[in-house]
Amino acid sequence: MASAKEKHYWLVKSEPFKYSWDQFVKDGSTYWDGVRNYQARNNMRAMKKGDLVLYYHSNEGMCVVGIAKVIKEHYQDPTTEDDRWSVVDLKPAKALKRAVTLQEVKETKGLENIALVRQSRLSVQPLTENEFDVIVAMGSKKA
Repeated sequence: MASAKEKHYWLVKSEPFKYSWDQFVKDGSTYWDGVRNYQARNNMRAMKKGDLVLYYHSNEGMCVVGIAKVIKEHYQDPTTEDDRWSVVDLKPAKALKRAVTLQEVKETKGLENIALVRQSRLSVQPLTENEFDVIVAMGSKKA
């Protein structure tokens, strides 16, 4: 059984024209709303304070651009009265030195089975520690 302090790793997707990494950094934190997919919602409900989250620009750019941290666990989505939907609070932790493209992820051994490749429309996805570390290492190298 996993210990209560065990960290989990995630990836969230946002279209940059709707909510970019730069806007996220400027805001300092945000609640992650608008999730209307049960699998993504369940993933969000599994997020724990302190978990690390890769921030992915979808549709435009299609790349991982930064690392965020969960600062508040799930609660009722304030944008709807429908109690089926939740949000978590995230804050930016660190920008990657360079963006890691979807194509690079697809071409990297060990990443071929992550949800970003297999379930491309899922907006909140789990990652293993190794998958997270590989992508962060790729983004830590100079272009």
